[in-house]
Amino acid sequence: MAKSYHDLDIYKISLELFLRVHKFSLRLPKYGLYELGSQLRRSADSINSNIVEGYGRKRYKNDFLKFLTYSQASNYETLVHLEKIKALYPDFEKEVHEIQIQYDQLGARINKFTIYVLNSWK
Repeated sequence: MAKSYHDLDIYKISLELFLRVHKFSLRLPKYGLYELGSQLRRSADSINSNIVEGYGRKRYKNDFLKFLTYSQASNYETLVHLEKIKALYPDFEKEVHEIQIQYDQLGARINKFTIYVLNSWK
């Protein structure tokens, strides 16, 4: 069992992706930076923050599961924002695609961890 949320792979990956997406979003054109870019930054941050908040409530399994569900939902939201950016700004298509693959992989890990908590968490 993890001694801290820092030990969770989903935490480490989501933080690394948040930092990458944050820097990436700041390169969007001004009209995208403050609208879609802001939404992207917030949803990416929410993935990580909900993992941490859920872990902080780990003694209450249902609360932990609820925040992992929020984290998964924010992961989906991040993917949608990336899809919009890819469609609106073709110059970023390759980079966005690479980031989307990483968020798909993160989503699978969050799902796997959620199932673990559901079935094996005491």
